[in-house]
Amino acid sequence: MRRLLLLGLLSGLATPLALAQSLPVLSQNPPGLRWHTVRTPHFRVLYADGLDSAAQRTAARLERLHDPDVATLGVSPRPISVVMQSQTTVSNGFVTFLPRHAEFFTTPQQGLGLGTVDWLDGLVVHEFRHVGQFEKARQGIGRVLGPLLGDGALGVAAVGVPQWFFEGDAVGTETALTRSGRGRIPNFGVGLRANLLAGRRYSYQKAVNGSLRDHVPDWYVLGYFMTSYLKTHYGPNIWAKALDEYYKFPFYPFSFSNGIKRTTGLTVEQVYARAMTELDSTWRAQQAAQPAPTPARELRVEATERVFTQYEYPQYLTDSTVLALKTGLDYIPQLVQLSRHGAEQKVFTPGQLNLPEMLSVNGGKAVWPEFQQHARWGQRIALELKVLDLKTGRLTRIGRSGRYSAAALSPDGTRLVAARTDASYHHALFILDATTGAELQTLPNPANDLYLQPRWHPDGRRLVAVTLSAAGKTVVLLDPSTGAARPLLPVANVNLANPQPWQGFVLYNSAQSGIDNIYAVSARTGRTFRVTARPLGAYHAAVAPDGRTLAFHDYRATGARVVEMPLDSTSWAPVPVATSDALGPYADALTAQEPAGREVARLLARPDSAAPRYGVRRYSPLAHAFNLFSYGVVQSPAGNAVAVGLRSQDLLSTTQVFAGLGYDQTERTFSAIGALSYQGRFPVLDVDVTYGGRDAAVISQGRSYRDQWQYTRLTAGLRLPLNLTHSKYLQALTVGTYFLHEDVRNYDLPTRKVSEPAPNASLNAIQTTLSYATQLKRSARSVAPKWGGTLLGTWRTTPFGQGLEATQLAAQGSVFLPGLSRNHAVRLRAGYQWQDQSGGPRLYQFAAAVSFPRGEGYTSFDRLRAASFDYYLPLAFTHWELGRWLYVQRLRATLFGDLAQGDAIRGLDFKVNYQNVGVDALVQFNVLRLRTPIEGGVRVVYSSQLRQWLVQPLAFDIRI
Repeated sequence: MRRLLLLGLLSGLATPLALAQSLPVLSQNPPGLRWHTVRTPHFRVLYADGLDSAAQRTAARLERLHDPDVATLGVSPRPISVVMQSQTTVSNGFVTFLPRHAEFFTTPQQGLGLGTVDWLDGLVVHEFRHVGQFEKARQGIGRVLGPLLGDGALGVAAVGVPQWFFEGDAVGTETALTRSGRGRIPNFGVGLRANLLAGRRYSYQKAVNGSLRDHVPDWYVLGYFMTSYLKTHYGPNIWAKALDEYYKFPFYPFSFSNGIKRTTGLTVEQVYARAMTELDSTWRAQQAAQPAPTPARELRVEATERVFTQYEYPQYLTDSTVLALKTGLDYIPQLVQLSRHGAEQKVFTPGQLNLPEMLSVNGGKAVWPEFQQHARWGQRIALELKVLDLKTGRLTRIGRSGRYSAAALSPDGTRLVAARTDASYHHALFILDATTGAELQTLPNPANDLYLQPRWHPDGRRLVAVTLSAAGKTVVLLDPSTGAARPLLPVANVNLANPQPWQGFVLYNSAQSGIDNIYAVSARTGRTFRVTARPLGAYHAAVAPDGRTLAFHDYRATGARVVEMPLDSTSWAPVPVATSDALGPYADALTAQEPAGREVARLLARPDSAAPRYGVRRYSPLAHAFNLFSYGVVQSPAGNAVAVGLRSQDLLSTTQVFAGLGYDQTERTFSAIGALSYQGRFPVLDVDVTYGGRDAAVISQGRSYRDQWQYTRLTAGLRLPLNLTHSKYLQALTVGTYFLHEDVRNYDLPTRKVSEPAPNASLNAIQTTLSYATQLKRSARSVAPKWGGTLLGTWRTTPFGQGLEATQLAAQGSVFLPGLSRNHAVRLRAGYQWQDQSGGPRLYQFAAAVSFPRGEGYTSFDRLRAASFDYYLPLAFTHWELGRWLYVQRLRATLFGDLAQGDAIRGLDFKVNYQNVGVDALVQFNVLRLRTPIEGGVRVVYSSQLRQWLVQPLAFDIRI
């Protein structure tokens, strides 16, 4: 899976308190798209109108790579569907078995991670390796579970395989089979290299589980180097053998490590230690062979080395100040001003960033691209440009609903050059009006080369950009007045990036020495020079307005910093024109091990016309709405229990179905459940039917009676989930109306609870809810939002005049505010609930619609006023380890106080006041080296009604 750039913003941000819909809202495409399918012997490629050429090319690539891509795993995957998502501008791809399919997001990356391979070709190699990895689970215990669980068996069998293996092995495959996989790109592993060369070799527990203090490389980096170490030392089939051992019986702790040990004699910890030792030695030798570092002066920042913080992508404001992007474990992304002499100043907090390295400053303005998700259709994500007037602070949105993945301001700030890949996978450069966003000119691109990171020449007439074609990358000088494009370097397998014109040169990033540094090419002679020689890498060159100083960000273990050096071309070292990048660790050895490694690399460089063409058919989402993918023991739709049943979800995520048999452990009764959610239109349609048994008791006239009876419950309705995020605040609005019918049979108790139906007293109710939430983005170390608020309005009634009667109106709101320290937060919450409880024997009581005081059982008052105060604070950020079993990352607490007043119960006039206080103590930890952390703890609360302290466990919260 490529890393998803857009956060999963709003799941769980605002949730109704009762009659909640059980099936989640997924990301869909707009319903007006016409879908088609290309079939090959092993693939079905789904795509929307306009993407025919790219779909044919992708289908041909997939078919050609079906065997070579998974050869070292020893599998031959079954046919699989691939959905090409062309409406989103997120650069991503993934494979899942729930349901089993792959999705390719067709907008290319603009950064260094793209390398010199076409974006879709890279997805084909990387993602199909995941298909092979999952197919590997169809052996041993997986072969037994398959008939019982469907494709869900793959996840059950692979539960002990760490995520670093899946992603690292796939990165290794893209490195072996292409000329420019991420294992060949120094920037990919620069964080790990920085840590090792600084003496920061972390334990395996910390490397796997992460840290809230230090930078710990992700699954991709850790996994690439660990999987590659074993491949190069034990042969290309070593992981196939280790997985064969693991899948014999995976259901015990550390079975994956034991599978490796039975194959190599090494535990997973020993593999990690040996890989880190080898990398440390390799990188130290590489560093010793580099030229003496070029001196550079760091601009003043507020960051300390205690918590990982980065300053990147500098752009000059004046000759002595720059605008840079500040990020880190303690900070959400923000633009700051850095100076040689003054203090750091915060300038602006952007929204959901696409490519921060495309920050551009000119003419008193700054521009950058941001994601803008459609309010309803989660797969329609635009890329618009935000233009900030640095003097007035006025923000202008350019290209709403557009697809501009990179942009730069002209020297006078009146125009923009912007790169765009449309929904048909056509690439182009545009000249825009920086005020209105009007497209003034489209530059010709007959070869459909991908334009990357364009910049204006200081003369305001010409442009520079990196272009990617089938032959590789080059830097081009473009003249919009004539449409002419002149390459300044030979087209080659060199990962060029970030061009920056200066006088008669163009500066650019290159990894030709094995370390990313800044180079320059003469626009007149074509000679190339090395401008910087920084030990870990120099990135994103920017030239001061007077042309005398060069700024860039310099990588280090505590985070990148912005540095400056004099800009003097006479001090540059001449170097030969690069024809290929230096190889990264393991890259060449991985290619040599692949039987078809170099053949596949040559295949991917061929023109599209060399590919076969397959037949195309129309694809109807409605005709394929039902797609059974999991059965047997499956997760219930609410996600909080296990049931026996089946699950269905179509490939375009419009229709979900669940049907199964559940078991209530408290009453020891069974129920049959059926749920359907159709999400292919603007409102979501939900239907849920449950038939089951009850076993409960009531107390009547001093005696206890117990009975067993049956009930039927139908819930049906509409909801409209809207994502309103367009800034640094995450915002969601959901409106829903649901009908509930419930009746019972064989009910023989002499009375009933007012919260339950009984014979001759069916429930026919309507619930309407409106929920809204807004919250400031949170840093990794924050335990609650610093700013934000929520609102929940609920109306429940029984308007049909038959059966039970009840009416309830409620509203609850909360406000989040900053606390006394950086990661502290305060929540103030208040709510009011009114209900009519004068129904006599036909009275029904709905569940609570506002939060009741903690530590108390719910009492259904006619009128309830409630308020609460919460203070969230972290107590410690730790790296505590208990052998292989436990890793503790954070301790935190919440101090709270609850006030409430309940007036009248069923017309009886009296008041009850609550004044409760307490504390939640929580621990965030990882078990069995699974990187997804879990949070759990205890609550200590004083009950004002019981007049005693209570200790209650807090349910685990899985922090994704």
